[in-house]
Amino acid sequence: MTQARRFPAGAEPHSDGTHFRVWAPRCARVELAIERADREQTFLLTPEKDGYFSVFAEGVAAGARYRYRLDGDAKLYPDPASRLQPQGPHGPSEVVDPRSFIWTDRDWKGTAKTGQVLYEMHVGTFTKEGTWRAAERELAGLADLGITCLEVMPVAEFPGEFGWGYDGVNLFAPTHLYGSPDDFRRFIDAAHGVGIGVILDVVYNHLGPDGNYLGLFAEEYFTDDHKTDWGRAINFDGERSGPVRDFFASNAEYWIEEYHLDGLRLDATQNIYDDSKNHILAEIARRVRAAAPGRSTFLVAENEPQESDLVRPQKEGGKGLDALWNDDFHHSAYVALTGRREAYRTDYLGSPQEFISVAKFGYLYQGQWYSWQEQGRGQAGLDLDPASFINFIQNHDQVANSGRGLRAHQMSSPGRYRAMTALLLLAPGTPMLFQGQEFAASSPFLYFADHNSDLSKLVEGGRVEFLEQFRSLVDPALRPKYHAPHDRATFERCKLDFAERERNAHLDRLTRDLLHLRRDDAAFRSQQRRGVDGAVLGNHAFLLRYFQPDGLDRLLLVNLGPDLHLAQAPEPLLAPPKGARWNLVLSTDDPKYDGPGVGEIETEAEGWRLAAESAVVFAPQLL
Repeated sequence: MTQARRFPAGAEPHSDGTHFRVWAPRCARVELAIERADREQTFLLTPEKDGYFSVFAEGVAAGARYRYRLDGDAKLYPDPASRLQPQGPHGPSEVVDPRSFIWTDRDWKGTAKTGQVLYEMHVGTFTKEGTWRAAERELAGLADLGITCLEVMPVAEFPGEFGWGYDGVNLFAPTHLYGSPDDFRRFIDAAHGVGIGVILDVVYNHLGPDGNYLGLFAEEYFTDDHKTDWGRAINFDGERSGPVRDFFASNAEYWIEEYHLDGLRLDATQNIYDDSKNHILAEIARRVRAAAPGRSTFLVAENEPQESDLVRPQKEGGKGLDALWNDDFHHSAYVALTGRREAYRTDYLGSPQEFISVAKFGYLYQGQWYSWQEQGRGQAGLDLDPASFINFIQNHDQVANSGRGLRAHQMSSPGRYRAMTALLLLAPGTPMLFQGQEFAASSPFLYFADHNSDLSKLVEGGRVEFLEQFRSLVDPALRPKYHAPHDRATFERCKLDFAERERNAHLDRLTRDLLHLRRDDAAFRSQQRRGVDGAVLGNHAFLLRYFQPDGLDRLLLVNLGPDLHLAQAPEPLLAPPKGARWNLVLSTDDPKYDGPGVGEIETEAEGWRLAAESAVVFAPQLL
């Protein structure tokens, strides 16, 4: 019997049974084994063209657990397109009916590219419980803070009881560790209810080393023609790559359609290799847009080489994505905050000009020589708008790469950190906070992964080797301070303590005030191309001027160094608009932010005085 399908593979329930379809091009025989209380019920799948097998199993409903038997082998394997792995990646798959969930977000219009404030979240450590239901309780607070979109770290089923999620192996199955599929849906529905979008971090460049059964169904899922940093590359352009492309593109479509997600963050796109005319990233972008009729979608790429073509329109030869993680902003900010220029931060000074340039143009490296890699870095991107660049001073990788999981505020002075926070949240790019950053969480974020014992030793050794690119982390005396990735205590230490929101209320208030200023003041939320200019005021000080159509511009001054006195100020960007004077709107030195107090900043007699390690915001006041 023929059944209409929504996706090319997996189990799709109907009123009188479930339709199963799997790609196994080298198999002659595929059987479906349904777990019953007293026996195993089997169905023989019918071969189709292109290596697919399918069967409609009457009487099999949502909740049924099943596996596949290949060519009469005694061993059973989970579905490569499983929608749920209730016992982890090595156990049986479970039929899930997405129609059983009742959505309440009918009026939700999606997440557009502009106007976003992102918040990166790892569900397992965001709350003590580490579940969707617990995280849901915090959504209203994040909305009030000024967050507009969550970027959830990967949730595809992975082995063990904890992990970052980047070693997922069941791409269609949200991990059972955080709750049920409907718990995930309820979380997204609730986020939309308070005005927050949700995008999901997905990994399409490799699969994890444990629990990955795709190769047993089809060796063609992988290729040795390309190399990734983590394992075998996905076959997007080789022989029999059509069903592979369809598998991954439909996965992107699936998250948007069945979970109402607002977009995706695509991990390490430099390791997604495709030499075909129709690049898989462009195909994913088209599928995602089509899966959300009437809704805006937001597609973000992590891309270490800084290939700006990823966000150009497909008609101009780009891939049609929306935004790029901007490592340049982070690296320059890290150097300014800590003074350390190590490893991939070697080619950054943390200078005023770098911050002016990143505010105006996004990437700092757009093709220039990059000594750390001994090659040019980046592509030209002067034509891109600020919303195309996602700026941050913390993310999961960069916090963990401190060796001990230290947050940015723990590696800098309080004043400098407050000033950098002002720059991050008011710069024209799209700002992103890492969970707990808003209240200066003391909990570290370490690398953790619950692998089997043999793999755990390899992972731990590999992690130590990776960190040795940083000169300061080569010190043998640091080794006892590292935390074993497979130790559950390592994972538990990373959980947020929301009581710190009260203990560090001054930084929570600063984050809130800055985000509300960004939201309420058109100058800071507009993200118009060429909407700002800047000037260097000293060795550690600079200004950004936000131009407005009515001439009533805004001014942000940042001083990351000692007190600076400008008795003479021959810089036209400091001049107030015609018929107005500058009025102080916000200072990071305000005592309510635990600052030392705000003195006079500009006087006719003394010129400008910028306090050490502070940032100030001015708006014009008409005379």
